[in-house]
Amino acid sequence: MSALYFVVSVMQRKSMAGFMKAYEANSVKVNFVAFGKGTAQNEMLDLLGLDSTEKAVCFSVMTGEIWTAVKKQLRKNVGIDAPGVGISFCVPLSSVGGMRELKFLTDGMQFEKEEESTLKETQQTLLVAICEQGYSEQVMEAARAGGAGGGTVIHAKGTGMRQAEKFFGITLSSEKDLILIVAKTEDKNAIMSGIMQHAGVQTKAKAVVFSVPVTDTAGLRLFED
Repeated sequence: MSALYFVVSVMQRKSMAGFMKAYEANSVKVNFVAFGKGTAQNEMLDLLGLDSTEKAVCFSVMTGEIWTAVKKQLRKNVGIDAPGVGISFCVPLSSVGGMRELKFLTDGMQFEKEEESTLKETQQTLLVAICEQGYSEQVMEAARAGGAGGGTVIHAKGTGMRQAEKFFGITLSSEKDLILIVAKTEDKNAIMSGIMQHAGVQTKAKAVVFSVPVTDTAGLRLFED
């Protein structure tokens, strides 16, 4: 059996090609890339070995074995440990909404589904929904019906979208909206079910949703009460 991880990589835009090659070489076919600019103060940038240039942020799903191989290649071929190249980190997924969606995200990886993450006692969950650009409000309406409060939308570009036809029998555009929703763990299943039913791959939104356990929060006091 395998564990699945949500991997986030932040890099300089000029380093993006090297990161993507490392992913592709290890059968990570589906990635979502957003662009931005670093906002940390100079002292923090110096500590992390980064600068304030424009950044690319890559979001991926991969097994623990694949992450180990990717990390090794990023160190060897991209030089991620050198100052200014970038950083990568991973957190365990707790669930994915739908078997076809799971196969889409893990296509090409040796993966055997196991139980949900062992972090079962967490009170909050991060839901990550990825949909066609322009349909984020449809996703949020479905999520609110399941008990969600609000969310954050990030515009991103997806790679590996041609794989969608293999699993869903549909064509997906590369332009995406990535919606981040923090919700109570007890509401997770209802929210995910709502998104799958009212904004899933059978709708124009064509959303895929998965969840990540949140071990601690700040600024959610009213939400927690």
